[in-house]
Amino acid sequence: MNARITPHASRTDLDAFWMPFTANRQFKGNPRLLTRAEGMHYWTADGQQVLDAVAGLWCVNAGHSRREITEAVALQLGTMEYAPAFQMGHPLAFELANRLVEIAPPGMDRVFFTNSGSESVDTALKIAIAYHRARGQGQRTRLIGREKGYHGVGFGGMSVGGMVNNRKFFAGALLPSVDHLPHTLDIAHNAFTRGLPHWGMHLANELERLIALHDASNIAAVIVEPIAGSAGVVLPPAGYLKRLREICDKHDILLIFDEVITGFGRVGKPFASQVFDVTPDLMTSAKGLTNGAIPMGAVFAQRKIYDAFMQGPENAIELFHGYTYSAHPAACAAALATLDVYTREGLLTRAADLAPTWQEAVHSIRGAANVVDIRNFGLIGAVELEARPGKPGTRGFDVFLKCFERGVMVRVTGDTIALSPPLIVEEKQIAQIVETLAGAIRDTA
Repeated sequence: MNARITPHASRTDLDAFWMPFTANRQFKGNPRLLTRAEGMHYWTADGQQVLDAVAGLWCVNAGHSRREITEAVALQLGTMEYAPAFQMGHPLAFELANRLVEIAPPGMDRVFFTNSGSESVDTALKIAIAYHRARGQGQRTRLIGREKGYHGVGFGGMSVGGMVNNRKFFAGALLPSVDHLPHTLDIAHNAFTRGLPHWGMHLANELERLIALHDASNIAAVIVEPIAGSAGVVLPPAGYLKRLREICDKHDILLIFDEVITGFGRVGKPFASQVFDVTPDLMTSAKGLTNGAIPMGAVFAQRKIYDAFMQGPENAIELFHGYTYSAHPAACAAALATLDVYTREGLLTRAADLAPTWQEAVHSIRGAANVVDIRNFGLIGAVELEARPGKPGTRGFDVFLKCFERGVMVRVTGDTIALSPPLIVEEKQIAQIVETLAGAIRDTA
């Protein structure tokens, strides 16, 4: 039986689902229900077509309801719906790992499968700590994240993350040995920069200060997003990521890139690390890995990290970590089909071709009332609005609602409107996104 929620669902119909990252009472008083999707669009329960300007949730990079992915998943479910990954294996898991290594940064040729970005982050943090222990440096347990960073909702990810609302209710339960670098968002110096800001590279040197405070011998890893998405698109200043790499190399500290958002073509190459020419030691991914069709994540590791574990008796488990659904057969099928689509349609590099058009379009909003900054890179954009006195976040949410009512779905974070359309977006759809957003901003006091 397939239950259907009608366009005019009663409050009772909606009560049972405790929605994530949502103002539940507000939503259930005026629900926005999506019932169908194809290509660049969603359709609501009452039949309204809505242009997707955020790729679902930064994940539907190849557009919605791709027949190739659907058929691959259906075939796999009919063949073998599940196989354990503990002491067993199935062919698609190894095929997918090999395919991913082909598009990964050089040297990142080992892949550990998870089920989400949050799991990928916690996996990478555990690998980092265990790696140092395997080398006889078990005292290296301290982790360094960054303010405004988002690394999922596991306790490890929240601990290294730097978003206040994600941390405050759980402060007493977060990991104790964690520090944070300052974030790189500085509107006073970099407002309306096109592409990477040129001011702020020196902020990477704050890592040296933290190392001096704690001593390098106690630090396991530094984790940053190459581009922070959930905080409202925070870009790295030119040279910033390379400086972090230099400092980590100097002190034998692992560098982890969280590419859950930037992975799989979002910034013009398969991964942002390739665009910025900085190779981390560990790299997390999820979202675009399966085009959002089935939950899946992956952690990429440099060979040296994997090899450090491959010591001792061959029958001994090297890493006591994993998930029931690691390398789930249906998820592997979805990921392989997604990679086929990316390759056939050139989507892993298409953002580089569209970036100039995208940049001009989003920056055309400059000058609109209450717009204090615009940021862009690849097919990512953000328009930051001035907060209403005493009512932070309300102006951004009102713009988000107006856009949805006018047929464009954007993402709101506080008073920042974030944009990340599927990589199949056409220029006329870019124009529609920007025109709709500009109109909504203009009509919001």
